[in-house]
Amino acid sequence: MDDTKQNSINVIHHDSRKRPFPIVTGANHHPVKPLPSTKRRVVLGDLTNSENLTSISIHSSDNKHNPRSVQCLNTEVSVSSGSVNTKKFSLASLIYQHLHSLEVEEKRRPLVDYMEKVQSDITIGMREVLVDWLVEVTEEYKLASDTLFLTVSYIDRFLSSHSLSRNKLQLLGVSCMLVTSKFEEISPPQAEDYCYITDNTYTKEEVFQMEETLLQFLNSDLSNPIPKTFLRILIRAAQGEMQPSSSSFEFLSWFLVELSLLDYSCLRFLPSMVAASAIFVARFTLEPEKHPWGLKMQCYSGYKPSELKDSVLAIHDLQLGRRASSSRAIREKYTQHKFKCVAALACPLEIPDSYLEE
Repeated sequence: MDDTKQNSINVIHHDSRKRPFPIVTGANHHPVKPLPSTKRRVVLGDLTNSENLTSISIHSSDNKHNPRSVQCLNTEVSVSSGSVNTKKFSLASLIYQHLHSLEVEEKRRPLVDYMEKVQSDITIGMREVLVDWLVEVTEEYKLASDTLFLTVSYIDRFLSSHSLSRNKLQLLGVSCMLVTSKFEEISPPQAEDYCYITDNTYTKEEVFQMEETLLQFLNSDLSNPIPKTFLRILIRAAQGEMQPSSSSFEFLSWFLVELSLLDYSCLRFLPSMVAASAIFVARFTLEPEKHPWGLKMQCYSGYKPSELKDSVLAIHDLQLGRRASSSRAIREKYTQHKFKCVAALACPLEIPDSYLEE
């Protein structure tokens, strides 16, 4: 039997208000000493092809992201009678158009099949474990969700052109988060903090060296459109029609768009499409008897329901646990009361075909 199939995912058990971090180790791993309760550390170690981390193959032919004209975005559609200044939405439309023009640039997009074409030692399952762990790091250090999204974007873009060994994948993860937190956070964690959270698996020098390599690759262009950027604009456009609590709708949209980070196959969708699909599924979850994507949302997003079909179904599957089922951090995060327990909301098992037609 192949050595990698004999590896297992272990867990550090310690007192904490959150679940412990997963450790993925090789066959020759050594026991880890108990950790202080003030901070949680983990060594992802030699990530493996565990049976519960099944690879997700991409069967879609939509692997190229050609620039598309966004229609209706300059139309001043009334969101709610007298409740929102339409001039602000006209400005938001211009911002949306600009962000869309950036997101389709090839240099800002990861390869949708880099695992097959570039990587030989890491797998889709390893990426899922890493992203799931980074969600917990984000919570541990109370970082903004934008930091998480940008971190995962850097990881995928870097892995699209650099073959990496599995024992360096966690190093890449913390180095990307170090760069992103410096860009996004007011008081970012230091390199020492990221070394500590990995149980000092890597030295500061290694983190700084990987940071330098990453910055050279990014050419110091750190900004990049992410799904959360588009989500903020689309949430405001959609909230005027929602009957349930607007906060529940907003948190549910956040939850769904974060779930997309776990799914390697979602790389084939543009960030704006992921955001629009999260809004679609959130509205369907809260009001399943009502069509979630009317003319107004088509105008603001630039997408027809038929264009969102694949991404909507992918996010709906993630919500129902049909994909990335081994990862729990995001689901546990949004089961908290401060997020209205939106991860526990029931959703119909099937989306009517009529909702996904022209």
